[in-house]
Amino acid sequence: MSKLIDGQDGRPRCAWSASAPEFDAYHDSEWGYPVGDDIRLFEKLCLESFQSGLSWRTILSKRENFRAAFCGFDWNRVAEFDAADVECLLQDAGIIRHRGKIEATINNARRAQEMVAEFGSLAAFFWRFEPDPATRPEPQTQTTSAESVALSKALKKRGWKFVGPTTAFAFMQAMGLVNDHARGCICREKADAARARFQPPATTPGA
Repeated sequence: MSKLIDGQDGRPRCAWSASAPEFDAYHDSEWGYPVGDDIRLFEKLCLESFQSGLSWRTILSKRENFRAAFCGFDWNRVAEFDAADVECLLQDAGIIRHRGKIEATINNARRAQEMVAEFGSLAAFFWRFEPDPATRPEPQTQTTSAESVALSKALKKRGWKFVGPTTAFAFMQAMGLVNDHARGCICREKADAARARFQPPATTPGA
């Protein structure tokens, strides 16, 4: 099966981008481009955790609701959520009402605070797991990798939850640690160029 499909403008894109109307803009402007913003990194990892067992379309369609429910994914605010907040979120039909995932998000916000204290930023931690592009296999042939396994283990060691290797790999694809756009996709070269300009932040303990 081809990994490419012509978009509405006639130019080739990853075939999955045509599987739902909302995927077109997400594919062209977000997926696979390097991200150094901590809020976006935290948000994406949380949303990937919520996706576990579900489709990304389901999560993407509810993303604005998640942002409202979790204070724009400001982990310092989410870290203050208590049992009453959990019960309130369980009544919010705009998000995925899964107690374990909601509680994991609150837990992970607290772990994010610790990580920032240790590394200076979330980005400084996550970008340590960027694989060597020269060793990458053919795009879209993996759902995990040695690096996503290592990232998952490192997060779990620090107390993060719902961060298995598949979740970690999807996070790495989306946030540009891995350029998994299909060969021939109009966004592959754009993502490579963005990565060439991007400078991952250095670790600054205690920042």
